[in-house]
Amino acid sequence: MNMRYIDLFSGCGGLSLGLQQSGWKGMFAIEKSSDAFLTLEHNLININNHFNWPDWLQKKNHDIDAVISQHTSELKSLRGTVDLVAGGPPCQGFSMAGRRNEKDGRNKLIDSYIEFIKLVQPKILFFENVKGFTVGFKRGNKRGEAYSQYVWKKLEGLGYDVHGKIVNFSEFGVPQRRQRFILVATKIGQAQTFFDLIVKNRADFFKSKNITDKMSLSDAISDLTKSHGVKDSPDSKNFQAGVYSKPNSNYQRLMRQGKPLTNKIADSHRFARHRAETIQRFQYILENSVANLTISKALREKYNLKKHTIVPLCQNSCTPTLTTLPDDYIHYCEPRILTVREYARIQSFPDSYEFKGKYTTGGNRRKFEVPRYTQIGNAIPPLFSEQAGLALKDML
Repeated sequence: MNMRYIDLFSGCGGLSLGLQQSGWKGMFAIEKSSDAFLTLEHNLININNHFNWPDWLQKKNHDIDAVISQHTSELKSLRGTVDLVAGGPPCQGFSMAGRRNEKDGRNKLIDSYIEFIKLVQPKILFFENVKGFTVGFKRGNKRGEAYSQYVWKKLEGLGYDVHGKIVNFSEFGVPQRRQRFILVATKIGQAQTFFDLIVKNRADFFKSKNITDKMSLSDAISDLTKSHGVKDSPDSKNFQAGVYSKPNSNYQRLMRQGKPLTNKIADSHRFARHRAETIQRFQYILENSVANLTISKALREKYNLKKHTIVPLCQNSCTPTLTTLPDDYIHYCEPRILTVREYARIQSFPDSYEFKGKYTTGGNRRKFEVPRYTQIGNAIPPLFSEQAGLALKDML
């Protein structure tokens, strides 16, 4: 029998995809963004029929506070039937990569999360957030309590055994040095067991996928370079899209799921239309910078660049943490930014997972639009969430 879970703040579905691959069955997912939900709906509802969606909840994007206020009795009626509530509130207010802001309204979603747990009372919780979630906000010369401690205490107050730690996803086969705070809470046994299990099970998991924990960027995306050829983009007029070469690594074979894709167009593999001077600048940066480090002050001054982060990537190691801004990075061997599909590969989404909505956005629209790059940059890598799902099943 499948274990049953609810995905909160589900985004485009990275966590749900991994849980599906590890044998879990979704009940429903709550995601405020219509853009991100469109991607989840396309892949995990319309194609895979992964959720046993309840009649009382419309299959669409939802705000968690609206679901709590409008469906309190329905949520309470789920008690005893939910094995897991998975997911973590949006991280932007806590992130060290952006402007940390204690007053960011999204931080209050922590209380919505706790309220949801009180109503549903699952056996286990899996909670993910940025590393900055464990660091208190500065108040004058002091730091306030970290939100991680706040959540920890609240869950203990609800009768859960709680454990949390920083996990580096690159140690679990993801070709990216992405550190995230993972918290697990359980009413059956010890929460620490989860962290023991993901390490204990890792070697067998790698063997089953024919990969290692030493995945480099070229292992991830070298079959997607522009030099393999381009065709007209199927979803964007006046843009070019890339085609597959033969797979060059076991990681690529895993992402392609063994399908014969050579010379076919990859989903969401649309190349940016860079101006000639941008291409020349990128080429100069690739030839005169240290890979995986943001460019020097001298280079910034040479090109009069105000942008805070520009990182030429290294082909022989995993990438730094991908942000939601594609122009933070330059491809390791081509003078261009990464495509959405390359982003997805680095986040371990299989190539069959198709992204929906706009490719990019800008200005004030960033506050409410969640384009494809942002969906992926905010996601939990499915390769890690699959391993998490296996460990959580073992705990039950």
